[in-house]
Amino acid sequence: MAAADVTTDRTVETAARTAMWRLLPLLSLCYLLNYVDRVNVGFAALTMNADLGLSSAAYGFGAGLFFVGYFFFEVPSNVILHRVGARIWIARIMISWGLIASTTAFVHGEIGFSVLRFLLGVAEAGFLPGVILYLTYWFPRARRAKVVALFFLAVPLSSVLGAPISTLLIQNGDGVLGFDAGWRFMFFVEGIPALLVGALVLLLLPDRPSRARWLTATQQHALEQRITQEDSTQVPQQTGLRAGLRDPRVIALSVIYFGAAFGLYVLAFFLPQVVSGLQERFGVRFSLLDIGLITAVPYVVASVVMLLNARHSDHTGERRLHIAVPASIGAVSVAVALYLDSPYLVMAAMTLCAAGVFAVTPVIWQLPSQFLTGVGAAAGIALINSFGNLSGFVGPYLTGWLQDLTGSFRAGMFVVAGLMLLAAVTVLLLRPERAPVEATSDPGGTPEGNG
Repeated sequence: MAAADVTTDRTVETAARTAMWRLLPLLSLCYLLNYVDRVNVGFAALTMNADLGLSSAAYGFGAGLFFVGYFFFEVPSNVILHRVGARIWIARIMISWGLIASTTAFVHGEIGFSVLRFLLGVAEAGFLPGVILYLTYWFPRARRAKVVALFFLAVPLSSVLGAPISTLLIQNGDGVLGFDAGWRFMFFVEGIPALLVGALVLLLLPDRPSRARWLTATQQHALEQRITQEDSTQVPQQTGLRAGLRDPRVIALSVIYFGAAFGLYVLAFFLPQVVSGLQERFGVRFSLLDIGLITAVPYVVASVVMLLNARHSDHTGERRLHIAVPASIGAVSVAVALYLDSPYLVMAAMTLCAAGVFAVTPVIWQLPSQFLTGVGAAAGIALINSFGNLSGFVGPYLTGWLQDLTGSFRAGMFVVAGLMLLAAVTVLLLRPERAPVEATSDPGGTPEGNG
C-alpha cells in the first residue's frame, strides 16, 4: 500500500473517531428522550387506565395510534431532512414532540388520549430514519453497524433509566404542581428535556463533515471522499425517489423490521404489566419502583448483546445471520416465557427475547445502503421504518385485545414469536446485493443544506 494511502486511511480513521465522540453522545441523548416520551405510557398505564376508564384494548389502540401518525408522515419528513439538513429538521422534531408529550398530562378520556398519541407520532416522524441516514454521511461502511448499535444503546438505556424515573415520578407526583395524579406529573416533566435538547441540536449538530469546525480541512475532505467512494462503488448511480420506494428489497426489509419492531414495542408497552402480573401468579409483592427496576433488567443484558452482535457483524462483514440467529432465539424465548413455573425463569426468558430483538436492529439498518443512495435512500429508509413501526400500532392493540379476550398475555407472546420467526426467515431469503438502479432526476437528489 502506498504511503499516501496509509496516510489517508489514518486521517479517515481519526476523523471518524472524532465524529463518533462528537456526534453520538448528543444523538443518543436525543433518542433516549425520544424513546422515553414514546413508551412512558407503558408505566402510566399502571394507574392511568383506571383513572381514564381505559380497557386493555382501548389502551392498546390509543398507545398504538402514535404509529399511525408516524406512518403517514415518515417518508415526507425524511425527504425534507435530506433536503434542508439534519440540524434544523431534528431540532424541529424534538421541540414539537416535547410540547405534545408534556400536553399529555392534561388529557381526559379515551378520545383525548388517542388524539394526543396520534399527534405525538406526527411530531416524531422522521427522527429515527433521519438519524440513520445522517450517520451514513459521516461513517465508512466498516464502522456503521457498531455506530448504529452505540446510537441504539439509547433504547435499552431509556428503559434502564426511564423505568425507575418514570415510576418514581408516578409514585410521588400526586399533588405536585397541582396535578391530581402521578402519571400526569410524569408526562409533564418528561416532555420538557426534549425542548431543551432540541435547542442544543440547533447549536451543536453539523449537517456534514464539511460543516464540522472540530475537523481539520484535511479530515473533512478525506472523510467525505472515502464515503463518496464507498457509496459509488456499492451503488454506482444515485437512487431516485420512486426507485427507492418501489424496490422489492425495501418491501422485504419492511417485513423484517416489522417483525423485530413488533417484539420491541410489545415489550415496551406491556412488560411492566407482565412483571406486575407475576405478583398474583407467584404470590410475590412489588412496589411501583420494584416493577420499574425489574423491567430494566432485560434491557441491561440486551444492550451488551446488541453491541457484541453489531461489532462481530462489522468485523466479519456478514449481516443476514447476525439478524436471523438472534431473532430466532428471541422468538423461542418469548413463546415459552409465560409457561415457566418460576418468576426468575419468566424474566430470564423475557431477557433473552429482549436481547434477540435489540441485537438485530442495528444490523438491519446496514442492508438498505447496499442498494440505495441519495434521495432514494432517504425515502427507502423512511419507508422501511414507517412500515416496520406499524407494528407499534398493531402490537399494542392486538396484545391488549388478546389479553382482554383470554385474560393472559400468552397469546400475545405467541404472535410476537411468530413475527420474529418470519423476520428471521425473510432475511435468510433476502439478497440485498446491488442491482441496476434508476438514475435520479428528482429535485433534491443532492441534499441542499447538507453542504
